[in-house]
Amino acid sequence: MAHASTQDTLARRFVRTAKRRWSSFCMADSTGRELTYGRALAASLLLSRAIGRYARGQRTIGLLLPASVGGALANVAVSMAGKVPVNLNFTAGRDAMASAIARCEIATILTSRTFLAKAGLQPMEGMVFLEDVLRDTPAIAKALALLAMFALPAGLIERMFLADADADSLATIIFSSGSTGVPKGVMLAHRSILANIDAASQAIRLTDADVMLGVLPFFHAFGFTGTLWLPLIIGFGVAYHPNPIDAKTIGEMAERHRATLLISTPTFCGAYARTCRAEQFASLRYAIVGAEKLRASTAAAFKEKFGHDLVEGYGCTEMAPVVAVNVPAPDATRAADLHRGSVGRPLPNVSAKVVDIVTGEGPLVCVEGLLLVKGSNAMVGYLGEPERTRDAFRDGWYVTGDIAAIDEHGFIRITDRLSRLSKIAGEMVPHMRIEEQLQALLPDSCGCVVTSVEDSERGERLVAFYTDPSVTPSDLWKRLGRTTLPKLWIPKREDLRFVDAIPTLGTGKIDLRAVRDLAAALSEESEPA
Repeated sequence: MAHASTQDTLARRFVRTAKRRWSSFCMADSTGRELTYGRALAASLLLSRAIGRYARGQRTIGLLLPASVGGALANVAVSMAGKVPVNLNFTAGRDAMASAIARCEIATILTSRTFLAKAGLQPMEGMVFLEDVLRDTPAIAKALALLAMFALPAGLIERMFLADADADSLATIIFSSGSTGVPKGVMLAHRSILANIDAASQAIRLTDADVMLGVLPFFHAFGFTGTLWLPLIIGFGVAYHPNPIDAKTIGEMAERHRATLLISTPTFCGAYARTCRAEQFASLRYAIVGAEKLRASTAAAFKEKFGHDLVEGYGCTEMAPVVAVNVPAPDATRAADLHRGSVGRPLPNVSAKVVDIVTGEGPLVCVEGLLLVKGSNAMVGYLGEPERTRDAFRDGWYVTGDIAAIDEHGFIRITDRLSRLSKIAGEMVPHMRIEEQLQALLPDSCGCVVTSVEDSERGERLVAFYTDPSVTPSDLWKRLGRTTLPKLWIPKREDLRFVDAIPTLGTGKIDLRAVRDLAAALSEESEPA
């Protein structure tokens, strides 16, 4: 493993890895495109030079691309050009994407006409299309780039073709919803992401022979660090498919490329267990899940079908993102480092502690409290929000907002969340944003509240209560469908429920616990016997 230095960046580490692994498989995707490390390096170089021409003087570049070879090369190229890639969350709705573009002062967006058509997105001002860049690059330029990358040593490539940057330079900005529903721009430095990659490699014992199955979008921290840069830095292959619920194609990709690693969510893995054939996952070594609670039934189904344990990990965007992970035994000669029901122990060079929610006293052992974490993988801060950044840390410890317990062996068990967010199919969904939209559709004299219940398909399911007797759930559902809310954020028709009054506390505030209990009780009543 390369030793980190003050000059290390993602692009520099990739150049060194590509030179070492020149003829080895680097990346492929479900369109059939496949590249060696050498060709990936040459293609990234050509694209970085085009970005330099299109975005001269610009600091940030928007990327509107799926998890694919093209999306990966675009991220590498932006980094090589010394600019900050911002992968735009095209599933969050128009308003959230426009907000990210404005806050990052993005003037150039690298995308693909093919992708826009498939995603149903309209072209925007400032878009540069990969198809045009490819068309405008002469064949001789491609050949010369490949020859130069092959002939030149890594150090000379870095000096000649990579823009100036160091470990403390900004590597990306990832937008993560907060408890208010307003997206936070999490700024991550090269140092943070490289520290996380090196620590994860030690914990999971990664090798050049591994192949990652890349099903997570790059606008998620686990996709950006785990399925984009982790393979490129360590030196193993990755096979991409942009639709994580397309179990049929994912099974085929896993079999074709003999995938050994999978980072996903319990919901997606449940779909793979139902659809994929056992032999398609025969090469799998590790299947790590996070973002939502792992149900025993999902774990059992995956184990029965593929003979592999689903093990839980934990992270947050602010920690670039991996904090802890369970590690199963890779073979009969090595012991496992896992504890069922936990999210594992912290990675090397990452610390975690639990403190009293009210007093902040701790660390507490085997007692629930507020989870704090610390490490060299911590974020730089929130974009344009210095006060919010200060509030996120206590004496150098990041305040996760999660309720957890840490046992005497260091295993972390997440038990609840302070913030009002639901994780639905791995996506963070803010309750308050939905309530604001609901309230706009109801008379001022009527109230509403959003909560969630467990769901066997997507981890959680939204339930909304409202007090307007003049509107039916069906009508309200249709009105919500005409708003700008992402479809994932809209409760099902049967989960929009009229009530005479919203439960409140003596102070007049909404009793969120009573609301959750009511939703759970109604959910149980509606389930078939």
